[in-house]
Order: sequence, then structure tokens, then C-alpha cells
Amino acid sequence: MKNNQAVSAEKIPFYQVDAFADRPFSGNPAAVCLLDSWLDDITLQNIARENNLSETAFVVRQDEDFALRWFTPAVEVDLCGHATLAAAAVLFSLHDFAEQEIRFSTRSGILKVKSDGENYTLDFPLVNPVPISAPEGLLAALGLEGEAAEIWQASDIVVIIKDEERLEMLSPDYAALEKFATRGVVVTVAAQHYDFRSRWFGPQVGVNEDPVTGSAHTFLAPLWADKLGKKHLCAQQGGPRKGNIDCHIKDNGRVELTGKARLMVEGYFLL
Repeated sequence: MKNNQAVSAEKIPFYQVDAFADRPFSGNPAAVCLLDSWLDDITLQNIARENNLSETAFVVRQDEDFALRWFTPAVEVDLCGHATLAAAAVLFSLHDFAEQEIRFSTRSGILKVKSDGENYTLDFPLVNPVPISAPEGLLAALGLEGEAAEIWQASDIVVIIKDEERLEMLSPDYAALEKFATRGVVVTVAAQHYDFRSRWFGPQVGVNEDPVTGSAHTFLAPLWADKLGKKHLCAQQGGPRKGNIDCHIKDNGRVELTGKARLMVEGYFLL
């Protein structure tokens, strides 16, 4: 069937990238849209809702740098790691960006991404979480009622448990979890084959479970660095779908997050 509307539609380059992934169908899928100039916020949100991925990254060239915004299917967010990695991977690998470092101007300030072969390293501001008392009903919503747990607060609530097997078995009550005033809830544990593992739940922002949340590692990495007494850490995140992040605590109040990416879909949005 001929589509006359597509002939005259505005074409926006679109890519779907598995971030923090060393093979297809792993890590965290993100959409990347390259724009000549900003569309209105309603259209950006509608595109993200149409993608129905945890994050869509929108990129606009600004002289030698790039402006970057991130949208879940429900809201715009202040920081997203895996979609930043996905956007950088597209620019480095498909758009002849000749430098070894890309600078993104974002709500969270200037973020830098370096390319080294198949690895991409994000330079993000480090966040030190603070201990808090467990909000009433939180552990029950996670299916962890009666279990020993440490509770911390950053942009997300962090729940540290002791049993790695329990992490795999988590099946939260998302309706109950959505009632807590936080961007998301991350459950984390020291691990046998990694320094730590985690799972991230965010029904508050329209994402029940995010496979790999780079921004959460801006506070998970320093938290576990203090506990384990090391500045380089190997992390894994995810439930049925997983991805790996190498974390490096720097001495300047920032953290480096390194991972790979795989391009999965290439095409256009037609508006």
C-alpha cells in the first residue's frame, strides 16, 4: 500500500542501541533520535512514548558539542547513563565523529564520553548516598518483608540485601512501589562473580524494571567502593535481561562508567 503521507513527512534519523551490552539482546535498549533543532516538548514526549523503551535520547549539534535530553515513556529525566552511552555510540560509529571524546550539554551539566575501541566511558558526577530508615511498606512492596536490609537515599532509594539469590527472585508489587516518593528503587548485593549486582525498579517514571541504569551507578559505585575498599569495581545489573558496567571512582568527585554497545535498529521517524 502506497503511503503518500510518508513522502512529505519530516524524517528524523532513529537508532535503537543495546547499551552496556557485548552481544545482541543484552544490556539496556535505548532509542536515539538525531535532530537538526529542538522539537516541542509534547512531540519529544510522544516520540518517547511511541518507542516505549525505558529511555529515548534526543541529540542536537551545538558547534563542537551536542545538547542531549532524555525521556522515558512518561517523563523527561535529569540524567540517564545507558541512553548517553547509546547516543555516543551512534555518533562515534555512524556519524564520523573524529575526536576521541564527545561533550554533551545536559540538565546535569557537561557530560563527557570517551571512545576506546569497543568500549565507551562515561564521565559522570559522583553522588554520595545517605543512610535512612526504611520507609513504611517498602520492603513489603519489594517482597523483602522481614529480611535484613540497609536503606540509603540518593535520587533513588537503595536497598542493600545480603543474599545474592534473593536478587534473582525479586518480583515487586509495582502498584505498591509506585507510591514511594522517589525516582526509583534499586536493590543491590555483594556478588560472587562481580563486586556487586543490582536491579532497578521505577514505576514512578513509567519503567517497571530497567535492565541497566547507568545513572544509578553514580551512587552505587561509591557506596560499594567504601564497603569493599576499592576504586575500580565490576558491576552487573538486571533481572531476566542483564548488562555489565565497569566503575572507576576518581579523585575529583566524579565516576567513570565503562561499557560496550550494539546497534540493533536503524531507520527514521516520520512526522
